[in-house]
Amino acid sequence: MEERTYWLAWAQVKGVGPVLLRRLQQHFGTLAEAWSANATQLQQVEGFGYQLAGTVVTARSQINPEQLLEQHTAKNPQFWTPADADYPRLLLEIPSAPPVLYYRGQVQSQENQGIKPMVGIVGTREPTEYGKRWTRKMSTALARHGFTVVSGMAAGIDTEAHGGCLQAGGRTWAILGTGVDMIYPPRNRNLYEQIQQQGLVLSEYPAGTQPNRAHFPQRNRIIAGLCRAVLVMEAPTKSGALITAYQANEFCRDVYVLPGRLDDEQSKGCLGLLSRGAHVILNEGHLLEMLGAIPELDSPTQLPLFAQELSQPAPQLEPELAKVLQTLTPEPAPFDSIVQQAGLEAGSVSSALLQLELMGLASQLPGMRYRRS
Repeated sequence: MEERTYWLAWAQVKGVGPVLLRRLQQHFGTLAEAWSANATQLQQVEGFGYQLAGTVVTARSQINPEQLLEQHTAKNPQFWTPADADYPRLLLEIPSAPPVLYYRGQVQSQENQGIKPMVGIVGTREPTEYGKRWTRKMSTALARHGFTVVSGMAAGIDTEAHGGCLQAGGRTWAILGTGVDMIYPPRNRNLYEQIQQQGLVLSEYPAGTQPNRAHFPQRNRIIAGLCRAVLVMEAPTKSGALITAYQANEFCRDVYVLPGRLDDEQSKGCLGLLSRGAHVILNEGHLLEMLGAIPELDSPTQLPLFAQELSQPAPQLEPELAKVLQTLTPEPAPFDSIVQQAGLEAGSVSSALLQLELMGLASQLPGMRYRRS
């Protein structure tokens, strides 16, 4: 709970985005520890210059983390931070994971853990009938074969993707560029309500956040990060869907493209992606066959029994490593608890856990929880 409080508090500090937050956590061990760091200590973190460090210290003095959590929760009762077990596992892999994610709808833990695969579908807001028809076909096929469809609830391809999935009885996530209480475009009100019944509405922006052009390209990284693969159905050369595809490549996700005509403006962006090595979609069966080759992720809930392993003698370790290892069990424990049991500084525990992971003696789970391997 403490670390969750500080993820929220740091998210209010201007100039400190997701990347710098990750560096703070790695440097200090916890964001709670980073909160008490002075300007000189902050400057030891890559990206924190003299001016930013001073700005951060001033901004922190105006925030009471515990009071902020109470007030914020009153307006935004449903949200996750990377300290929470339900924070989407695959998002933790990307360098710009949002410090806070707000949601509405029906949570399914297997999706959050990355066990049930999610596929993104993106494209132009002005699709042709060809693009609409094939988007419906693909989202329907994915839903019927157990995939969760992720899109942005925008007009055009996004709307068709969500709609096809819902009609097939599948689950779908809508990643918004507004607060989760705002419906944009307004004509998608019915779709918004249906998604909450058969999936999730998700955003990194708090309740009341109005549409902002800068927010929509930002939310595209969340779509790419959440998914094992991204489908680009129709996209001109200047399209937000291409941003999602490029980010998917950066995050080591697969990109699939619906081919179009050479003289069709709405397909030129897709043809460009194909020339850069994206996979071509030939039909529903071909897509499902390719997606079936994606390796499955291990389930954190399907852990083997470790009684026999724990009975074996522990390897010879340095005193600090041995002390941290002794606190670990097969059951995941939060970082704060490990620090308290080990009786060491947070930074020392963080370093020890990393070394134990590299030695194959410990493993990290979502929400900064660790267990003995």
